[in-house]
Amino acid sequence: MVPAGNAILDTVVGPLGLFRMANAYLKRTGKVREDVFSIDLVGLSKEVNYYNGLFQIAPTKTIEEVKKTDLIIVSAISGNIELELENNQGFVPWIQNQRIQHDAEIASLCKSAFLVAETGLLNGKSCATHWTAHDLFKKRYPQVNLIPEKVISEDNGIYSSGGAYSFLNLILYLIERYYGREAAIWCSKVAEIDFDRKDQSHFIIFNGQKDHSDEAIKEAQEFIEGNYQERLNVEALAERFAISRRNFIRRFKKATYNTPLEYIQRVKIEAAKKRMEASTLNINQIMYDVGYSDEKAFRKVFKKYTGLSPIAYRQKYNREMAFA
Repeated sequence: MVPAGNAILDTVVGPLGLFRMANAYLKRTGKVREDVFSIDLVGLSKEVNYYNGLFQIAPTKTIEEVKKTDLIIVSAISGNIELELENNQGFVPWIQNQRIQHDAEIASLCKSAFLVAETGLLNGKSCATHWTAHDLFKKRYPQVNLIPEKVISEDNGIYSSGGAYSFLNLILYLIERYYGREAAIWCSKVAEIDFDRKDQSHFIIFNGQKDHSDEAIKEAQEFIEGNYQERLNVEALAERFAISRRNFIRRFKKATYNTPLEYIQRVKIEAAKKRMEASTLNINQIMYDVGYSDEKAFRKVFKKYTGLSPIAYRQKYNREMAFA
């Protein structure tokens, strides 16, 4: 599906190329005689311009011409989400109809999860999207179960991917589902895409959600961010801002989508990540610098929010360690 307005061209071209590759592989190996999928680029019109007219796509069909399909891949929208949703509202009833009337499976790439969520088909289901959009997505679609750490989410025939080029992992996942694992592995090797990557946690940069109107909670967030090296606890924070513990936790989670404890942990781990990326300090020293004294607890929390152990994270992102 080719969105109108501000969208990501690669998420149109990439899936098209990989599905064509999978079709060709099965025919070349003699497993099928005809393409598994007949592939169309479906738009609201027959011409779509991207990047201020630098690139043009000519969809092969409009939504009016596609009466029934088995799979819809929704390419990624970007920029001002509300504006792009408005630009692409014409797709909403078409997606609903294909799902409800014809049981089409749906795959959203990156922030196109917003467009699929507009249909209501994600209510009560799990979904992934780009980590930079998590807070907005949760605020806009509280009935959807957002899975922040996942590169790929599947829930009853509705698929979604995390951000940016992780859409390639979802396409390989779909190729494995429809063409078989052998074809998916072959496509991954030819296209040189890392196979079976399922977690986006270590890509996430935690900035804290401050787009809210609860000033006391904003002050608490700033206090945590300025004093993360200390041993912070929820009771002391609630007392400091003259709020009952129960009310403090409730207001904090409503405003930031994190409990106070989660927020403290994430600020500490983000600080630890930056030290691991930029310094040669040993991991224990970094652990102490961000306010942890229990090595086991630090490793557990670090892996919870990054998907990697502290050692693996340092080896992956510290230049000196990577080339050691």
